[in-house]
Amino acid sequence: MKNRVLFSLVCLFIIAGIFAQEVPNFRRAPVKSPEIGEKTITFRILAPQANLVRLYGSWMKSFDSSLDMEKDTAGTWILTIPMLPAELYTYNFIVDGLSVNDANNVFLQRDGTRYLSVLLVPGELSANYFEAGQRGNLLKVWYDSPTLGMTRRMYVYTPYGYETGTQSYPVLYLLHGGGGDEDAWVTMGRACQILDNLIEKKLALPMICVMPNGNPSQQAARTTMLPEKALDRSIPGFANLYINSIVKDIIPYVEKNFRVIASPDARAVSGLSMGGGHTLSVTNEYPGLFGYICPLSMGIRDTQTDIDSKLQAVKNAGYKLYWVGCGTEDFVYEMAKSLDVALTRNELNHTFYVTGGGHTWSNWRIYLNTFAQLLFK
Repeated sequence: MKNRVLFSLVCLFIIAGIFAQEVPNFRRAPVKSPEIGEKTITFRILAPQANLVRLYGSWMKSFDSSLDMEKDTAGTWILTIPMLPAELYTYNFIVDGLSVNDANNVFLQRDGTRYLSVLLVPGELSANYFEAGQRGNLLKVWYDSPTLGMTRRMYVYTPYGYETGTQSYPVLYLLHGGGGDEDAWVTMGRACQILDNLIEKKLALPMICVMPNGNPSQQAARTTMLPEKALDRSIPGFANLYINSIVKDIIPYVEKNFRVIASPDARAVSGLSMGGGHTLSVTNEYPGLFGYICPLSMGIRDTQTDIDSKLQAVKNAGYKLYWVGCGTEDFVYEMAKSLDVALTRNELNHTFYVTGGGHTWSNWRIYLNTFAQLLFK
């Protein structure tokens, strides 16, 4: 009996010691960051031992534009800046030369290999980046890809009401850029929020959105820690290996397992950067498969000698919408202009949607928010 009592007392002291270490963390005065006011935004980080802390944000022109923060008597570094235009931004602190995220901000997003703190400033432009009242679902779907010789993962967004209804829907195939994966449009692109809001406001028709992994060596995003497949880039047809998998593996799976309208007029494809190249390739190699073609931040080189015959095939097969989006500061802007010229020369009715800005998620979110309203109408 004494041994049991002694054992219980020992356990009690151990537990008390654990709580004695953890409770102060809960009792510590909370640090609010970022704090969005009416006319200002304040950032804070507790770093009492630091000698220099700076703030860098995606709204700044360059890394050299980072701003010094000031330390108060409690060791919290603080910086207040004027209100920014409505938009989704990313930022980080630079603590004695080391870049760190904001530990007080739960809003983190992954962009390729980087995790970034996010600042979402409300306003007209960013209204559709917030959660809608009626929200669809996001599924992580594993499917067999005989074309690539592996089981792979893609994300599938289904609109509000899909699970409880019987309606069949059109499908947008939305492709990411280089360095991204199936997660990119969901996180940095806010694709689900944009579609939810547009559909709820009746600005876009309800649709399913399929977001595959465009890296043919990967089963899924590297965060899954799954091994990657070594691919021989010298094999014939390697360049079209992924787009062939879209046509032969992904579309058949989607049309078998989801309530979709299986016709060209109910299929759209769009992608940014590398995904824009995939958009051009899949529509050029399989003319007539997609009724809606929307390459973003991508174009063609003037040396591409077969572009006229490719575009003529697209024209003859028929399509509903050809929509090209690019920023004037984008490094592929000249290529996008060349695509515009080629489309005009071959008499393909199209829209060349030009904005300011460069090769950025700020533009790609705007493009999705814009062209999604034109689909399947």
